[in-house]
Amino acid sequence: MPENKLYLPEGLRPPTEWSLSALQAAQAAGTILEAPVQRCGVDRTLYLSLGPIAGRIPRQEALSPWISGADRDIALLSRVGKPACFTVTDIRADEKGAPVALLSRRAAQERALDAFLKTLVPGAVVTAVVTHLVPFGAFLDIGCGIVAMLPLERISISRISSPRDRFQVGQKILAAVASIDYQTRRFTMTHRELLGTWMENASYFQPGETVRGTVRSVKEYGTFIELAPNLSGLADTRETLQPGDGVSVYIKSIRPDRMKIKLQIIEKLSPDPVPPPIRYQITDGVLDRWVYSPPGCEKPVVETIFRESGE
Repeated sequence: MPENKLYLPEGLRPPTEWSLSALQAAQAAGTILEAPVQRCGVDRTLYLSLGPIAGRIPRQEALSPWISGADRDIALLSRVGKPACFTVTDIRADEKGAPVALLSRRAAQERALDAFLKTLVPGAVVTAVVTHLVPFGAFLDIGCGIVAMLPLERISISRISSPRDRFQVGQKILAAVASIDYQTRRFTMTHRELLGTWMENASYFQPGETVRGTVRSVKEYGTFIELAPNLSGLADTRETLQPGDGVSVYIKSIRPDRMKIKLQIIEKLSPDPVPPPIRYQITDGVLDRWVYSPPGCEKPVVETIFRESGE
């Protein structure tokens, strides 16, 4: 199981059957629950519907100050229509005598963050949800709304121009901890190691096949075509092609000793209406060292060594 299984990203908890007794039990046990935010009030209180019981998260309990952007109203306004995790802090009657559950997202976040800082180490594999895409990478919820950065260059071995080439907002992915800044309480993530080595990816292909690929870059000396997120080959240059174009390619040769795949472009294809699912080779545990290059490869070794922060 991924290392954050006790503090899942928001949106991944199983549905809850709401009742007064269930909420009272959750309050006593300190259980982290989850429900969608229905609206954000003028005073920035978040309102949730917990079945027959109303739920409220006061502004000061909506976000931990350690979360990036927690002091901005947009961080609260943007929760409407999205799931929020929380603990139950109190259950009281409103002016009409109906029960109201007072909730704290901040308490859930701070508990998760404290646990992550104590238990997660570089190389730890976690479940994450993509929350934002920016030109330089993707922001991930790694648990209870704790935001971590996944830089563009760490998304895959195959170079992409935008994280949108690989992800969509709301997508569930796996990622590994690249580094931890204990002073700022920030996590930097990596993704490419989980997609497999050169040999693992090349094993899905063989010379003589014709397969679909995606153009990633066009150079004077050739066109780089992605066969899988961690595997690309080189074909002759075609000036009519642009990065992002789909093509069918004939595999002429596969050479592990040079980490090289030689391709021949057959024709340009229509865009793929449904991006293929991400195929992970590593799904849990803690990585210490990951080597992408094939054994005995003549080229410089491509590897990642995970170390504790400060080492």
